[in-house]
Amino acid sequence: MIDDMKLHDECGVFGIYSDADDQNVAGSAYLALYALQHRGQMSCGIAVGDHGIIKSHKDNGLVPEVFSREVLDSLGDGHIAVGHVRYGTSDNADRASAQPMVIRHVRGNIAICFNGQLCNARELRQELEMSGAIFHTNNDCEVIAYIFTRERLNASSTEEALENTMKRLRGAYSIVMMSAKKLLAARDPQGFRPLCIGKRAGQLIFASESCALSTLGAELVRDVEPGEIVVASQDGLTSIPALTGQETGMCVFEFVYIARPDSVLDGAGVHEARQRAGAYLALEHPVAADVVVGAPDSGLDAALGYARQSGIPYQMGFIKNRYVGRTFIEPTQKMREDAVRIKLSAIKSVVDGKRVILVDDSIVRGTTCARTIKLLREAGATEVHMRVSSPQFVYPCYFGVDVPDPDRLIANRLGGDVDAIAKEIGVDSLGYLSVDNIQKIAMGCKCKFCVGCFTGKYPVDPPAPCEADKFQSKYQEE
Repeated sequence: MIDDMKLHDECGVFGIYSDADDQNVAGSAYLALYALQHRGQMSCGIAVGDHGIIKSHKDNGLVPEVFSREVLDSLGDGHIAVGHVRYGTSDNADRASAQPMVIRHVRGNIAICFNGQLCNARELRQELEMSGAIFHTNNDCEVIAYIFTRERLNASSTEEALENTMKRLRGAYSIVMMSAKKLLAARDPQGFRPLCIGKRAGQLIFASESCALSTLGAELVRDVEPGEIVVASQDGLTSIPALTGQETGMCVFEFVYIARPDSVLDGAGVHEARQRAGAYLALEHPVAADVVVGAPDSGLDAALGYARQSGIPYQMGFIKNRYVGRTFIEPTQKMREDAVRIKLSAIKSVVDGKRVILVDDSIVRGTTCARTIKLLREAGATEVHMRVSSPQFVYPCYFGVDVPDPDRLIANRLGGDVDAIAKEIGVDSLGYLSVDNIQKIAMGCKCKFCVGCFTGKYPVDPPAPCEADKFQSKYQEE
């Protein structure tokens, strides 16, 4: 995506259970988090369980910044580990919100990792606060942890407490949790966020995406079903159909943008889905042109699909600077305007004198998109036709994708007028993939899709409007 207001998933989760204590579960978690780094770059953490004794480390930063060899060694040996990478939204960007969340409890220590967003988090937290609970973060994971620990007081097992907790949650969640002897994974009934199961010699693994399994040389067994709890223990793998059988609604942006291209989600390959989206785009919005290029990196697969379907040659139209880090500083307006030139360069020999089709996964605000299109024209493109492998992004997401206010979304601000959007970003024509066709891109996927950000219709009722920080200033001293 070349837009400066990128869409971000909340995070990625990982868990590994080993039948022995000497298989370096901390090192496996480290490698898996590297593979999941695209799901969150704000903070990360790993917790290692040694039969009830939990050692953990977490901090703001990328995986290699947070974990040195010395830090990994300090986590010691154990038979269970959980890990987390996180992208924090504006209301929970503090260091304290990094995960895993380790809970010391009368019924045993636990560590929880969470991906998603609850629609009823505000109501649940208010209920807990009114009964005396004290919160230290502004994220939903702490709400889940409180409910779970209370349920655990009366439940006969960890999995029973987790099932009772799930019955109180509404919204998107993929959870990986470890207790003294078990590793548990749970997915919300709609399956908004992905979660899969893998195995390798003597180990069972849970991860947000199958790319983490591939990194470890593990085999993909299957996905955690929406509404299912899966338990890894000395008895092997146990399934509990806690809330299964409901209408599903997986976030379609997992296939469009969020997930890594080499991942398989709920039975469908991400790389193939993105190429199929490009092919549908070519059928819906054909145009005479000389070359098809993709916006690095998320538009490349769709561009290839568009080219194959249309018969127009595909070429690499941009070079992306791999050495511009996430902390790149743009202190002045001039530097902000020039930043796109540092991060991205058009290849003049590819586009000079050509009619160019530029394919990208989405347009959010459209500001950097306009500057990138300008790069193509400055490199000599005679025409620029933009094709977007998703529908217009008009409505908020309440289920774990961080989006700006609706009035900052160009499609919302301009009332969905495609010609007006095209004029503002500076293209000769603009075409979006239809809502109907985006739901067909992931052949073989077991889940239906949530397309609420395009249609305003969601699988679960969204939360009531609240402050920018949903937990902010609910109580005032009288």
